[in-house]
Amino acid sequence: MAQTPKAQTVASGLQHPWAVAFLPEGRFLVTERPGRMRVVEPDGKLQPPLQGLPEVMAGGQGGLLDVITDADFARNRTVYFCFSEPGKGTSNSTALARARLSDDSKRLTDVKVIFSQQPKYSSSLHFGCRIVERRVDGQPDGTLFMTLGDRFSRRDDAQTLNNHHGKVIRVGKDGSVPKDNPFVGQAGALPEIWSYGHRNGQGATWGPDGQLWMHEHGAQGGDEINLPQPGRNYGWPQISHGVNYGGSPVGTGKSAAPGMEQPLHHWTLSIAPSGMAFLTSDRYGPAWQGNLFVGSLKFQYLNRIELKDGKVVAEHKLLEDVGQRMRDVRQGPDGLLYVVTDSPNGRLIRVLPL
Repeated sequence: MAQTPKAQTVASGLQHPWAVAFLPEGRFLVTERPGRMRVVEPDGKLQPPLQGLPEVMAGGQGGLLDVITDADFARNRTVYFCFSEPGKGTSNSTALARARLSDDSKRLTDVKVIFSQQPKYSSSLHFGCRIVERRVDGQPDGTLFMTLGDRFSRRDDAQTLNNHHGKVIRVGKDGSVPKDNPFVGQAGALPEIWSYGHRNGQGATWGPDGQLWMHEHGAQGGDEINLPQPGRNYGWPQISHGVNYGGSPVGTGKSAAPGMEQPLHHWTLSIAPSGMAFLTSDRYGPAWQGNLFVGSLKFQYLNRIELKDGKVVAEHKLLEDVGQRMRDVRQGPDGLLYVVTDSPNGRLIRVLPL
């Protein structure tokens, strides 16, 4: 089978779409960063924004961000989404909410914020915000991971455990803290924390190897792919494979230090990664099966990443002719890849094999 895919526009006219999830009967659930969530019909028709969303503080990188459907959505119609939640004055933080999509798919009901990043802070940058349902032996275990940004000017917080900045957290679907989280019971540490020392993760997925995979933005270079392990420190902002904007060294100026994890892969120069999905289907032929797909915001392409023995061995630029920032990528129920593009006139794209 040919290795050059074709971008088929499913829907256009989306304002800065950030994430896509899949509903029954070929429909889609798409978030728009200004604070809207809407159903997209199989023919591309955009339904009116859903009613029932909590207040979203949209601005800069903040707004309505990731969304996923529960593994048992067909029975419970539950969705999880994250957004920039307003606090006092101009402060805000990333929050995680659960809700039920009404039977007529026109509103969210039973909306409950189950986690709020602490502390709230006045910033329009680095919210992170990808959600992944954890699995054990292939089955959902009732907990969720979420990536949280360092809020940019609070980046040193990523190395301390008394806050949620620059962390990956794990909570139950009701917001409870799992008893086996690594810092439960540790004085001065917030119990939701799974791993720390992250900058701004905007891509995460559950790998076919039964592990959480995520990537995070570096500064000027040093974008990373990591497999966050419980209690581990991933180094930001003490070590980095990039430099600060303007060229000054990050932290120690070193790319490694004792007690800090190395990334599985890094991009230096930065590609500004967003969205992350493994292809498990055979819809594109055997050469693509098992590959990792990541969007590039900066260079506006979809990156196909070949892995062997847990290492990146080749990368391929796809969909360069689309001409828009690649914000999210997911494998659909049909085994095909879907992408949303971050633009004032954003698109939902189906990736067709040729």
